[in-house]
Amino acid sequence: MAETTTSTAAKRYAIVTGANKGIGFEICRQLASNGIMVVLTAGDEKRGIEAIEKVKGKVLITDLVVFHQLDVANPSSIASFADFIKSQFGRRDILFLELFELIMGQLELLQVNNAGIMEAMVDWDAIVCKTYHKDLTEFSHKQLKSNEVMTQTYELTKECLETNYYGAKRMIEAFIPLLQLSNSPRIVNVSSIRGKLKFRAIFSINSEWPKGELNHAEGLTEERFEEVLKVFLKDFKDGSVETKGWPPLVCLYNINSNNGKLGAEEGVASVVTLALVPKDGPSGLFFDQKEVASC
Repeated sequence: MAETTTSTAAKRYAIVTGANKGIGFEICRQLASNGIMVVLTAGDEKRGIEAIEKVKGKVLITDLVVFHQLDVANPSSIASFADFIKSQFGRRDILFLELFELIMGQLELLQVNNAGIMEAMVDWDAIVCKTYHKDLTEFSHKQLKSNEVMTQTYELTKECLETNYYGAKRMIEAFIPLLQLSNSPRIVNVSSIRGKLKFRAIFSINSEWPKGELNHAEGLTEERFEEVLKVFLKDFKDGSVETKGWPPLVCLYNINSNNGKLGAEEGVASVVTLALVPKDGPSGLFFDQKEVASC
């Protein structure tokens, strides 16, 4: 049975985006199990509330997890959420908001940007049929062509970028003022292997300009990266992705529909470990599980 005792002494707070299911949900559970006050967020309020009830049955102190609706693709939703966090810290720790900076300096504030969506509608049944043998027991690492199993539109592609890239960016920008006041702040951005600049899709770009930009991580500024995104979206909307040398979407077998090598508990362990590193721990690095990897 879960206890209902409120941990008013908690001085470590975590914000987790896209937390109503899967990886985000497990991140919340493990952080709360480590005594962290967790704000579980989700775009869908109904699903978020259901997730809260579910996670409370899996942690010892139920009051360590609260829910707030958040759509990371919506700037006004992020701004509203940031205001909520400010007021919550003020009310929870002291009555006088003018002492807010003093209180923030005594807290450890963690931000886990986990929210992410796919860039297309995927026919999982087609993937199963094309990648498994007759008895469905032996997996074949067959490279699938995108048009065999998925439908991609300009709207879905734009929504994917708004959530996966701009959503994380806006969350960081909105919370940097709070993080800078914190005693031991950190940000963990969760990604698949496709988040690596050296992911092989880059090397299948036939256009020299975007390939050259994305291949030089050291000199790749925010402005230059976003210019690549804008050109890609324009070419996608114009229907000139292939003729302009952008890579097709392939190799879908690594999108596993809950059939990955690691379960949620094991897969999330590295994210939680990074979220809880001491303030003098590693920073600005790309990790593959718990090991430092090249970007």
